[in-house]
Amino acid sequence: MTAPPEPDSPRDFDCLVFIGRFQPPHLGHLAVIREALRHARQVIVLVGSAWQARSLRNPWHYEERLGMLRSAFEEEENARLEVVPLLDALYNNDVWVRDVQRKVRDIASPEHARLPRIGLIGASRGQSSYYLALFPQWESVSVPLVEGISASRIRERLFRSASSADDYLNTHAAHDLPPGVVARIRDFLDEASCDQLVEEQHLLDQYRQAWSQAPYPPIFVTVNAVVVQSGHVLLVRRTAAPGKGLYALPGGFISPHERLMDACLRELRERVRLKVPEAVLKGSLRGQKLFDEPHRSWRGRTLAEAFYFALRPEQQLPRLKPVKGGDHARWVPLADLDPESLFEDHFFIIQDFLGLPTDFGRS
Repeated sequence: MTAPPEPDSPRDFDCLVFIGRFQPPHLGHLAVIREALRHARQVIVLVGSAWQARSLRNPWHYEERLGMLRSAFEEEENARLEVVPLLDALYNNDVWVRDVQRKVRDIASPEHARLPRIGLIGASRGQSSYYLALFPQWESVSVPLVEGISASRIRERLFRSASSADDYLNTHAAHDLPPGVVARIRDFLDEASCDQLVEEQHLLDQYRQAWSQAPYPPIFVTVNAVVVQSGHVLLVRRTAAPGKGLYALPGGFISPHERLMDACLRELRERVRLKVPEAVLKGSLRGQKLFDEPHRSWRGRTLAEAFYFALRPEQQLPRLKPVKGGDHARWVPLADLDPESLFEDHFFIIQDFLGLPTDFGRS
């Protein structure tokens, strides 16, 4: 672990890299970036969870977080900052590491015909030690953690209710957030997108209350079906919060006396009315995997067992019979898949089974 140089020493890094989600960018994040600007000619800020659908965990799109970050720095500082979006790869560290390496390689500029000296900077007790293990070719710089600031607590205050948001912004925000970020958050709270997040926070509070007397935090088990035929994947459009309007894989909770495969087939039969015989589905099974990223679901700890069915290519896709009052199912071309339009981690589940690329032509 490399300690930061003394304030009067020259910049000893060509490039320092800072990785975060910045939901939202707060004064703790700014302290790390300012330290990086002191000790490097160039600072690369990789904004994770880019191109994700809005959720309580990821309320702001990349472009909105970019504006928040830029608003906190002067023109000279912004000239030395490269802020770049980074798509998650929840179930494949190697894909994510390769993406980080490529972005840094393409941005970091050599000086005087020599290879740039690159470091990874982060707050103490943050994720910098975890990142260090993934990028041994880079040095590590640790910055003291700014105590008392929690992005998750900020989000809860903002989306619990309008009065909670007003109270936070008027009395506490100045201790956590730079003025430019506060101004952008105030504008966001007037948008329809915010209304849906407030609704989801209300549902989440009800959900937590229902389980508040349980002796241990509950762990839920669900199933999902990844059904692919002729370059299309079967998805449903959610008609209610959370994730209203987003696409999702068919699936749901298992019944108490049900095997996982049986639960998956039941969901396809009842929710989607997929016109494919059960024997054909079972014969088309090409994979089965547990997806267990701790933050994958808004409900809390929720495990998803997913089944990958690769149906034989046909000129006509299997018919889907609408379910009254249920989610609307459709076949979506693989080329049209967009992580920003998919619920929770369902894009990454599809990506894991099908080996889809991570860039999608995005810059």
